[in-house]
Amino acid sequence: MNCTGPLAAGVKAVPDGKKAASHAQAMGRFLANPRVTPEGLSVPLLAATREAVTADGGEYVLAVADWSRVNDGGHASKRDRLQMTHATDVGDELQSSLLVSAEDGAPLGVPVQDLVTAQGVWSSCADTISPKVSSPLDELSERMSWLEQQKFGPRLVHVIDREADSVGHLRRWTRDGQLWLVRAKGNSTVRYGNGSMRIDAVAKQLGYTRERQVLCQGRPIQHWIASAPVVLTRPAKPKKIGADGRRQRPVPGEPLKARLVVSRLCDEAGHLVAEWFLLTSVPETVSAARVALWYDFRWQIESFFKLLKQAGHQLEQWEQESGGALFKRLLIATQACILVWRLAAQQTEEAQAARQFLVRLSGRQMKASRLVTPSALLAGAFILFAILDSLDHSSIPELRAFANSILLANGGDG
Repeated sequence: MNCTGPLAAGVKAVPDGKKAASHAQAMGRFLANPRVTPEGLSVPLLAATREAVTADGGEYVLAVADWSRVNDGGHASKRDRLQMTHATDVGDELQSSLLVSAEDGAPLGVPVQDLVTAQGVWSSCADTISPKVSSPLDELSERMSWLEQQKFGPRLVHVIDREADSVGHLRRWTRDGQLWLVRAKGNSTVRYGNGSMRIDAVAKQLGYTRERQVLCQGRPIQHWIASAPVVLTRPAKPKKIGADGRRQRPVPGEPLKARLVVSRLCDEAGHLVAEWFLLTSVPETVSAARVALWYDFRWQIESFFKLLKQAGHQLEQWEQESGGALFKRLLIATQACILVWRLAAQQTEEAQAARQFLVRLSGRQMKASRLVTPSALLAGAFILFAILDSLDHSSIPELRAFANSILLANGGDG
């Protein structure tokens, strides 16, 4: 029997003989302690990431960045909720950078995260709250610069979804010497050959190579790849509002050379199932097929957000009343995510046996093709630690007596 996640969200009380209220009070005092800072809680996260990057040993590491809303609409006592699109769309905005192996797409660590609230920005690389940055991409630019300063060893390739199709920021990142891979909009214009045209029009003129067969919703799909050199010449269009209340005028910039990679999925009849337009500054020594695969690995950050918000920690059910306290608890939860990622990546017989045991202990049901999921490992690990704590405070005969009392109370014969 498992209590559903939303009813017992996130960190739970272990059966150590103390009341659950005592655990909640202790957690509240810990999160409210000014000596407990986001930067301090991030030290083990950064150290674990460095260790995982070193063990990965690749020439490149993917720095996948994305944003995720934390819905606090039902949490009226939270004092610093941020209004987003409309009056009832309130909460916080989580901004995370997840390092991912460029070799196999395994998550390596979460070295830096920000939480945007109505009062400002909490960052894992700062002790105190900071003023809100003018735009999400400006905030991302600061986060990317911080990651580059950490000198992880391999070259970082910053992988971002379609929100980053901003030529002004692409020019900035290129000037800073950063490698990037972004999903582009089909209606964005580039210079190709002797003329300027939309990216989706360029894609129709390219020759495609079949790379591999994949399964999509249980059916075989063919993956086709094409690439071409392009130049971005359009002016940047900042979304910033000037002192006069008007949006800033377009800003011309130098021509920016890039590589367009088109990734297509087609069924056996040749019908287009899905298509992605990718722009990158990664060197030509990295094949177009590998660039497309790197973008596929971007999905790991969506899985991370799901582990935080739905399948593991139930972030949106937490009862912290300030963004600072919620962010500190989020960093602790991130450490638990790294714990199960490490276990999932280990190839020893002991690790395999431990994974199988935790999945059985979790009671989670999965597809036959999925032997392990992070959420199952997370749930199983808590149950295991709860069992061990129970054995420290109660004997096995006492535990059997507790079980018999449950059966007898429901008409069983013990």
